[in-house]
Amino acid sequence: MPNHFVLDNTLLHRRRLLKLALASAGMAGVGALWHGLNAKQKQQVKIPPMSMVASHQAVANPMNMARSFDYGTVKRENGRTIKEFRLTAGTSVIQLNSAVAFNVWDLNGHIPGPTLRVKQGDRVRVLFHNKAGHSHSLHFHGVHPASMDGIRPISNGKATIYEFDAEPYGVHLYHCHVEPVTRHVAKGLYGMFIVDPPTPRPPADEIVLIMAGYDVNDDSRNEFYAFNGLPHYYDHHPISIYQNQLIRLYVLNLIEYDPAVTFHLHANFFKIYPTGMTLKPTGESDVITMGTAERHILEFAFRYTGKYMFHPHQDAIAENGCMGQFEVVANI
Repeated sequence: MPNHFVLDNTLLHRRRLLKLALASAGMAGVGALWHGLNAKQKQQVKIPPMSMVASHQAVANPMNMARSFDYGTVKRENGRTIKEFRLTAGTSVIQLNSAVAFNVWDLNGHIPGPTLRVKQGDRVRVLFHNKAGHSHSLHFHGVHPASMDGIRPISNGKATIYEFDAEPYGVHLYHCHVEPVTRHVAKGLYGMFIVDPPTPRPPADEIVLIMAGYDVNDDSRNEFYAFNGLPHYYDHHPISIYQNQLIRLYVLNLIEYDPAVTFHLHANFFKIYPTGMTLKPTGESDVITMGTAERHILEFAFRYTGKYMFHPHQDAIAENGCMGQFEVVANI
């Protein structure tokens, strides 16, 4: 498989990525969260202080994000397997270019939040701790009881548990659902939630691409756009893939304030699996239109080596940060 790339020290220096502006918050009221768990379980699910979360990492790390999947911690309770995840909302400063820094809300010190991945039918438990200085919540797309819908605000310093069975299989998402929802999502509280089918899909090089925008002057219009958190990153640091390798893109549009965008791949065509809820493609194209929160699986392979662009076909969105490249290398 192609090597994973990370931000090097030169890039970090040039972009002047700032240290996380993390404020500690009290644990008052969290005791109720652990009601019913035994002492051993409480020790297992203890959430570390925010000062320990991503303290030496960039808040946006697009190359790591592209192929990073969080499969949770596997536990057995009452004869059933639980996939447990811990998500902590915090605050960070992201450097969008050499002149513009922007305050965001993050999840586990990152924007976007981690890509959570389970299998259909898994019991999912998400321990959510809010340390972001404002009421937040987590709403998961998919099927679950009303009590787990994530529309109830969780106050700063408080925590809660979301627990449900993962269904149906497909590409879903999670995000804050506290009003104004658009603002909370646009400032970083979102991530992808993949539910794999009972029968695994064929092997492929799997890559996550989340499109998002940044409204830096509160005029309800985006001034910057990005794949996986950082404008222009994949344009300067192409994603390396192998020639003739099956690529499976998990693409999610979370650009707020723009009603729809397109995703276009140069010099190739992709098979389309709408919302990832089918095992057979329903069409083939080199461009697809996506509304906000729409997502798909796109599959393709490149016949020739070289660098190939991917971007929305709206020039303003691409030119202001939502631009990337694949670098196809020979599979020797």
